[in-house]
Amino acid sequence: MNIEGFDAPLVSLLPFVLMLLSIALFPLFCKHWWEKNRNKLIVAGILGLPTAVFLVSSGMHEKLFETMVFDYLPFIILLGSLFTITGGISLTGDIEARPIINTAFLGIGAVLASIMGTTGAAMLLVRPLLKTNQERNFKVHTVLFFIGVVANCGGLLTPLGDPPLFMMYLRGTPFTWFLRLFPEWLFTNGLLLLVYFVVDSYYYKKESPQGILRDETNIRPIRLQGKLNFVWLIGVVLAVAFLNEQYIHAIHQNQYYRFLREFVIIAMALLSLAFTPRLARVSNNFTWGPIQEVAYLFFGIFVTMVPCILYLEYNAKQLGVNLPHQFYYASGGLSSVLDNTPTAVTFYSLALGLGKQATNMVAGIPYELMRAISLGAVFFGSMTYIGNGPNFLVKSIAEDNNIKMPSFFAYVFRFSLIVLLPIFVLVQLIFV
Repeated sequence: MNIEGFDAPLVSLLPFVLMLLSIALFPLFCKHWWEKNRNKLIVAGILGLPTAVFLVSSGMHEKLFETMVFDYLPFIILLGSLFTITGGISLTGDIEARPIINTAFLGIGAVLASIMGTTGAAMLLVRPLLKTNQERNFKVHTVLFFIGVVANCGGLLTPLGDPPLFMMYLRGTPFTWFLRLFPEWLFTNGLLLLVYFVVDSYYYKKESPQGILRDETNIRPIRLQGKLNFVWLIGVVLAVAFLNEQYIHAIHQNQYYRFLREFVIIAMALLSLAFTPRLARVSNNFTWGPIQEVAYLFFGIFVTMVPCILYLEYNAKQLGVNLPHQFYYASGGLSSVLDNTPTAVTFYSLALGLGKQATNMVAGIPYELMRAISLGAVFFGSMTYIGNGPNFLVKSIAEDNNIKMPSFFAYVFRFSLIVLLPIFVLVQLIFV
């Protein structure tokens, strides 16, 4: 079977496009129907089945098998375990909502995002941040910057930070390679925090004296429950860092040995379930619904994206995308309106198909292209509510706390284009 020589017809890409359009449009036009995870699974099945039939009938069953077993399973196991472990860590309390304190919340979240994932960090901090700001009248901007920093840009430094980076890790990028992106991480998050501090200081001065007084008098110390989960979280970090081809050379002879990593990760999640006090998860309103949603949607995405990957690998040189800044804006632009995980995989396949050679290669592609794809997918995932999974979760939690969040397009025009995009352009001009 010659996978590299297979030119997938354009019509075979249609289910992938429809899958991503479903994620983008159903929440806007069929919100209540789309809220049921069962309906997401139905859509994934309807679009995934014909793709699977096409791949099997075309002799591409091995490519489908590899994608689902060696990409989808590790992806879901990692996300599910991080979701389980971080869901057992409860942070409660109510301190003063001064600009410096709010900025510190976001700064801590930027660091935690690369350690426990953007979803884990966002779910850990969003409720105490909202509780801290409940006495203030102006707080929408705080949630918007929280999405930008904690739910996206903070997760750049490890494969655990953001799903697109984990997919690059599965393709052979060393765990520690992402630490090389520290200058871009520091520049982007530092600038976002600086802008937020100025904006929050402006709105703080507009608060009523009564609101400030309530904020100063309603104080509850910060309390952390479920501390043992940090041990299990460290176990996941060590498993991802060391249980791979770089340290276990037997994986090169038998790729199934790599599932040792997944067994350890699952064990950490089971230990979290066994030893976390029930009250900690109750305090977090923990349910399995969000991770079920991710599992169902990405099942459809991973199946339907296989023809797209094959098409890009075969036709890469004819598409005209070959320079780092082109990869940055192309992967970033699509990550803004689609989910950033399949977007990163797609452009990695495009870079691989170019067959470029350089003195500094990462996972089979030049260093500059891997950096551009990683930066574009992670940063631009914050441009819309649908760019990265935690975005909608944060929005929903904020609305549950009676904060009127901007609509899909209002978010783009009132925040993304004004605040985020200029910073991301600066990143390209300076680093890419």
